[in-house]
Amino acid sequence: MSLQLTPLTQGFAAEATGLDITQALDDAQVRAIEAAMDQYGVLVFRGQPITQAQQMAFATSFGPLDLGLRKVKGGAHRFDYAELADISNVTPDGALADRNHAKIVSNIANQLWHSDSSFQRPRAKYSMLSAVSLPGSGGNTEFADLRAAYDALPAAQKTALQDLKAIHYALHSRFLLGDTQYTEEQRNAIPPVAWPLVQTDPRSGRKILFVGIHACEIEGMTVAEGRMLLLDLLEHATQRQFVYAHEWQVGDLVMWDNTATLHRGRAFDMATRRELRRATTEETVTSPEAATA
Repeated sequence: MSLQLTPLTQGFAAEATGLDITQALDDAQVRAIEAAMDQYGVLVFRGQPITQAQQMAFATSFGPLDLGLRKVKGGAHRFDYAELADISNVTPDGALADRNHAKIVSNIANQLWHSDSSFQRPRAKYSMLSAVSLPGSGGNTEFADLRAAYDALPAAQKTALQDLKAIHYALHSRFLLGDTQYTEEQRNAIPPVAWPLVQTDPRSGRKILFVGIHACEIEGMTVAEGRMLLLDLLEHATQRQFVYAHEWQVGDLVMWDNTATLHRGRAFDMATRRELRRATTEETVTSPEAATA
Protein backbone atom coordinates (compact mmCIF):
# COMPACT_ATOMS: atom_id res chain seq x y z
CA MET A 1 0.00 0.00 0.00
CA SER A 2 1.32 3.47 -0.88
CA LEU A 3 0.61 6.86 0.62
CA GLN A 4 -1.63 9.19 -1.38
CA LEU A 5 -2.08 12.86 -0.49
CA THR A 6 -4.89 15.33 -1.18
CA PRO A 7 -4.08 18.93 -0.12
CA LEU A 8 -6.65 20.52 2.18
CA THR A 9 -5.40 24.09 1.81
CA GLN A 10 -2.82 25.79 -0.39
CA GLY A 11 0.44 24.12 0.69
CA PHE A 12 -0.68 23.26 4.23
CA ALA A 13 -2.39 20.12 5.58
CA ALA A 14 -3.33 17.12 3.47
CA GLU A 15 -5.65 14.14 3.69
CA ALA A 16 -3.61 10.93 3.67
CA THR A 17 -5.02 7.72 2.17
CA GLY A 18 -3.63 4.43 0.91
CA LEU A 19 -2.13 3.24 4.21
CA ASP A 20 -3.67 1.17 6.99
CA ILE A 21 -2.15 2.81 10.06
CA THR A 22 -3.57 0.13 12.37
CA GLN A 23 -0.93 -2.22 10.94
CA ALA A 24 2.85 -2.11 11.36
CA LEU A 25 4.55 0.32 8.98
CA ASP A 26 7.59 -0.66 6.96
CA ASP A 27 10.58 1.67 6.53
CA ALA A 28 9.40 2.97 3.15
CA GLN A 29 5.99 3.88 4.57
CA VAL A 30 7.57 5.68 7.53
CA ARG A 31 9.80 7.67 5.18
CA ALA A 32 6.81 8.53 2.97
CA ILE A 33 4.85 9.88 5.95
CA GLU A 34 7.85 11.90 7.15
CA ALA A 35 8.31 13.40 3.68
CA ALA A 36 4.61 14.29 3.59
CA MET A 37 4.92 15.92 7.01
CA ASP A 38 7.88 17.96 5.75
CA GLN A 39 5.71 19.25 2.93
CA TYR A 40 2.32 19.74 4.58
CA GLY A 41 2.91 19.92 8.35
CA VAL A 42 -0.45 18.24 9.08
CA LEU A 43 -1.79 14.90 7.82
CA VAL A 44 -5.39 13.72 8.23
CA PHE A 45 -6.09 9.97 8.25
CA ARG A 46 -9.88 9.58 7.98
CA GLY A 47 -11.88 6.55 9.07
CA GLN A 48 -9.12 4.65 10.87
CA PRO A 49 -10.24 3.91 14.45
CA ILE A 50 -7.17 2.75 16.31
CA THR A 51 -6.64 0.90 19.58
CA GLN A 52 -4.28 2.12 22.28
CA ALA A 53 -1.70 -0.54 21.37
CA GLN A 54 -1.98 0.26 17.66
CA GLN A 55 -1.58 3.96 18.34
CA MET A 56 1.52 3.29 20.42
CA ALA A 57 3.01 1.14 17.64
CA PHE A 58 2.24 3.77 15.00
CA ALA A 59 3.75 6.57 17.09
CA THR A 60 6.93 4.72 18.04
CA SER A 61 7.65 4.24 14.32
CA PHE A 62 8.64 7.93 14.35
CA GLY A 63 10.76 8.17 17.50
CA PRO A 64 10.79 8.03 21.31
CA LEU A 65 7.58 9.13 23.01
CA ASP A 66 7.06 12.23 25.14
CA LEU A 67 5.22 12.40 28.48
CA GLY A 68 4.59 16.17 28.34
CA LEU A 69 2.71 17.65 31.29
CA ARG A 70 2.35 14.24 32.95
CA LYS A 71 5.86 15.01 34.25
CA VAL A 72 4.23 17.80 36.26
CA LYS A 73 0.79 16.43 37.10
CA GLY A 74 1.18 12.64 37.29
CA GLY A 75 -1.81 11.12 39.05
CA ALA A 76 -4.46 8.64 37.93
CA HIS A 77 -4.63 7.75 34.27
CA ARG A 78 -7.31 5.76 32.43
CA PHE A 79 -5.16 4.46 29.57
CA ASP A 80 -2.94 1.38 29.38
CA TYR A 81 0.11 3.51 28.54
CA ALA A 82 1.38 6.59 30.40
CA GLU A 83 2.63 7.97 27.08
CA LEU A 84 -0.94 8.39 25.79
CA ALA A 85 -2.44 11.76 26.67
CA ASP A 86 -6.15 11.87 27.53
CA ILE A 87 -7.49 14.88 25.61
CA SER A 88 -11.01 14.74 27.02
CA ASN A 89 -13.50 16.06 29.55
CA VAL A 90 -13.69 12.62 31.17
CA THR A 91 -12.26 11.75 34.59
CA PRO A 92 -9.95 8.75 35.20
CA ASP A 93 -12.94 6.67 36.36
CA GLY A 94 -14.80 7.35 33.08
CA ALA A 95 -17.30 9.92 34.37
CA LEU A 96 -18.02 13.26 32.72
CA ALA A 97 -15.90 15.88 34.49
CA ASP A 98 -17.56 18.44 36.73
CA ARG A 99 -17.23 22.08 35.67
CA ASN A 100 -14.61 22.71 38.38
CA HIS A 101 -12.54 19.59 37.64
CA ALA A 102 -8.92 19.94 36.47
CA LYS A 103 -9.86 18.19 33.22
CA ILE A 104 -12.03 21.18 32.31
CA VAL A 105 -9.10 23.54 32.88
CA SER A 106 -7.05 21.36 30.55
CA ASN A 107 -9.74 21.56 27.88
CA ILE A 108 -9.85 25.33 28.14
CA ALA A 109 -6.03 25.59 28.07
CA ASN A 110 -6.07 23.55 24.87
CA GLN A 111 -8.08 26.38 23.29
CA LEU A 112 -4.95 28.57 23.37
CA TRP A 113 -2.63 28.48 20.36
CA HIS A 114 0.31 26.24 21.27
CA SER A 115 2.73 23.56 20.15
CA ASP A 116 2.92 20.50 22.37
CA SER A 117 5.83 20.46 24.83
CA SER A 118 7.59 23.53 23.44
CA PHE A 119 8.40 24.14 27.12
CA GLN A 120 11.02 21.40 27.31
CA ARG A 121 14.18 20.13 25.67
CA PRO A 122 13.82 17.98 23.66
CA ARG A 123 10.63 19.42 22.24
CA ALA A 124 7.74 17.42 20.90
CA LYS A 125 8.04 16.55 17.21
CA TYR A 126 4.98 14.68 15.93
CA SER A 127 1.63 14.53 17.71
CA MET A 128 -0.92 11.90 16.64
CA LEU A 129 -4.46 12.55 17.92
CA SER A 130 -7.22 9.96 17.49
CA ALA A 131 -10.94 10.77 17.84
CA VAL A 132 -12.82 8.30 20.07
CA SER A 133 -16.08 10.12 20.86
CA LEU A 134 -17.27 13.59 19.89
CA PRO A 135 -19.88 16.17 20.91
CA GLY A 136 -22.75 16.92 18.55
CA SER A 137 -21.17 20.23 17.56
CA GLY A 138 -18.05 22.29 18.22
CA GLY A 139 -14.69 20.93 19.33
CA ASN A 140 -12.91 21.37 16.01
CA THR A 141 -9.10 21.66 16.06
CA GLU A 142 -7.33 24.44 14.18
CA PHE A 143 -3.75 24.35 12.92
CA ALA A 144 -1.54 27.29 11.94
CA ASP A 145 1.45 27.09 9.57
CA LEU A 146 4.49 28.72 11.21
CA ARG A 147 6.47 28.39 7.96
CA ALA A 148 3.98 30.45 5.96
CA ALA A 149 3.79 32.89 8.88
CA TYR A 150 7.56 33.46 8.69
CA ASP A 151 7.48 33.84 4.91
CA ALA A 152 4.86 36.59 5.22
CA LEU A 153 6.87 38.74 7.66
CA PRO A 154 8.31 42.01 6.28
CA ALA A 155 12.02 41.75 5.51
CA ALA A 156 12.93 44.26 8.21
CA GLN A 157 11.07 42.26 10.85
CA LYS A 158 12.75 39.03 9.77
CA THR A 159 16.08 40.75 10.39
CA ALA A 160 14.97 42.16 13.76
CA LEU A 161 13.84 38.74 14.99
CA GLN A 162 16.81 36.77 13.71
CA ASP A 163 18.81 36.62 16.94
CA LEU A 164 16.01 36.76 19.52
CA LYS A 165 15.15 33.89 21.86
CA ALA A 166 11.87 33.28 23.68
CA ILE A 167 11.53 31.59 27.05
CA HIS A 168 8.92 28.81 27.11
CA TYR A 169 7.51 27.64 30.45
CA ALA A 170 5.20 24.66 31.02
CA LEU A 171 2.74 26.37 33.36
CA HIS A 172 2.61 29.85 31.79
CA SER A 173 -0.63 29.13 29.93
CA ARG A 174 -2.21 27.64 33.06
CA PHE A 175 -1.29 30.70 35.10
CA LEU A 176 -2.97 32.90 32.46
CA LEU A 177 -6.21 31.01 33.10
CA GLY A 178 -5.98 31.33 36.88
CA ASP A 179 -4.84 27.72 37.34
CA THR A 180 -2.14 28.36 39.93
CA GLN A 181 -2.62 25.60 42.52
CA TYR A 182 0.73 23.90 42.01
CA THR A 183 3.35 22.90 44.53
CA GLU A 184 6.87 24.27 44.28
CA GLU A 185 8.00 20.83 43.13
CA GLN A 186 5.42 20.85 40.32
CA ARG A 187 6.35 24.39 39.28
CA ASN A 188 9.99 23.33 38.96
CA ALA A 189 9.40 19.90 37.42
CA ILE A 190 10.06 21.19 33.91
CA PRO A 191 12.53 24.12 33.91
CA PRO A 192 11.95 26.91 31.38
CA VAL A 193 13.79 26.58 28.07
CA ALA A 194 14.90 29.17 25.51
CA TRP A 195 14.14 28.68 21.80
CA PRO A 196 15.13 31.00 18.94
CA LEU A 197 12.15 32.83 17.46
CA VAL A 198 13.43 32.07 13.96
CA GLN A 199 14.50 28.52 13.15
CA THR A 200 15.33 26.48 10.07
CA ASP A 201 13.64 23.09 9.73
CA PRO A 202 16.49 20.54 9.57
CA ARG A 203 14.58 18.36 7.08
CA SER A 204 12.77 20.76 4.74
CA GLY A 205 15.08 23.76 5.07
CA ARG A 206 12.12 26.12 5.52
CA LYS A 207 12.25 28.98 8.02
CA ILE A 208 9.83 28.83 10.97
CA LEU A 209 8.45 31.57 13.25
CA PHE A 210 8.49 29.58 16.50
CA VAL A 211 5.89 31.22 18.76
CA GLY A 212 2.97 30.02 20.88
CA ILE A 213 1.25 30.50 24.23
CA HIS A 214 3.98 28.66 26.17
CA ALA A 215 6.39 31.50 25.29
CA CYS A 216 6.33 33.96 28.18
CA GLU A 217 9.40 36.22 27.83
CA ILE A 218 12.09 37.26 25.36
CA GLU A 219 15.71 37.25 26.46
CA GLY A 220 17.14 40.76 26.74
CA MET A 221 13.73 42.50 26.89
CA THR A 222 11.60 43.60 29.79
CA VAL A 223 8.74 41.22 30.53
CA ALA A 224 6.16 43.74 29.26
CA GLU A 225 8.03 44.49 26.03
CA GLY A 226 8.74 40.84 25.33
CA ARG A 227 5.18 39.69 25.97
CA MET A 228 3.75 42.39 23.71
CA LEU A 229 6.05 41.30 20.90
CA LEU A 230 5.09 37.67 21.46
CA LEU A 231 1.39 38.56 21.35
CA ASP A 232 1.88 40.51 18.12
CA LEU A 233 3.77 37.62 16.52
CA LEU A 234 1.14 35.11 17.67
CA GLU A 235 -1.59 37.28 16.17
CA HIS A 236 0.35 37.41 12.90
CA ALA A 237 1.02 33.65 12.81
CA THR A 238 -2.63 32.69 13.35
CA GLN A 239 -4.24 34.81 10.63
CA ARG A 240 -6.90 32.84 8.76
CA GLN A 241 -4.80 32.47 5.59
CA PHE A 242 -2.31 30.37 7.58
CA VAL A 243 -4.96 28.16 9.30
CA TYR A 244 -6.54 24.78 8.55
CA ALA A 245 -9.64 23.94 10.64
CA HIS A 246 -10.27 20.23 11.14
CA GLU A 247 -13.84 19.05 11.67
CA TRP A 248 -13.50 15.78 13.56
CA GLN A 249 -15.20 12.49 12.75
CA VAL A 250 -14.93 9.45 15.03
CA GLY A 251 -12.02 7.33 13.79
CA ASP A 252 -9.97 10.26 12.47
CA LEU A 253 -6.29 10.40 13.33
CA VAL A 254 -4.56 13.73 12.75
CA MET A 255 -0.77 13.96 12.81
CA TRP A 256 1.12 17.25 12.98
CA ASP A 257 4.62 18.63 13.35
CA ASN A 258 4.89 20.65 16.58
CA THR A 259 8.13 22.32 15.45
CA ALA A 260 6.43 23.84 12.37
CA THR A 261 2.82 24.40 13.44
CA LEU A 262 0.56 25.67 16.20
CA HIS A 263 -2.82 24.22 17.09
CA ARG A 264 -5.78 24.88 19.35
CA GLY A 265 -9.04 23.12 20.20
CA ARG A 266 -12.27 25.05 19.75
CA ALA A 267 -15.06 25.43 22.27
CA PHE A 268 -17.76 22.80 22.73
CA ASP A 269 -20.49 22.00 25.25
CA MET A 270 -18.57 20.72 28.26
CA ALA A 271 -21.67 18.79 29.37
CA THR A 272 -21.18 16.44 26.39
CA ARG A 273 -18.36 13.90 26.02
CA ARG A 274 -15.37 14.70 23.84
CA GLU A 275 -12.67 12.03 23.96
CA LEU A 276 -9.47 12.06 21.97
CA ARG A 277 -6.24 10.18 22.61
CA ARG A 278 -2.81 11.56 21.74
CA ALA A 279 0.64 10.07 21.31
CA THR A 280 3.59 12.42 20.84
CA THR A 281 7.19 11.82 19.81
CA GLU A 282 10.25 13.72 20.98
CA GLU A 283 12.33 15.76 18.57
CA THR A 284 15.58 13.92 17.82
CA VAL A 285 17.17 16.29 15.28
CA THR A 286 16.56 19.97 15.92
CA SER A 287 17.11 23.14 13.90
CA PRO A 288 20.68 24.49 13.63
CA GLU A 289 19.60 27.61 15.53
CA ALA A 290 18.10 25.58 18.39
CA ALA A 291 21.05 23.19 18.49
CA THR A 292 23.32 26.05 19.54
CA ALA A 293 20.78 27.87 21.75
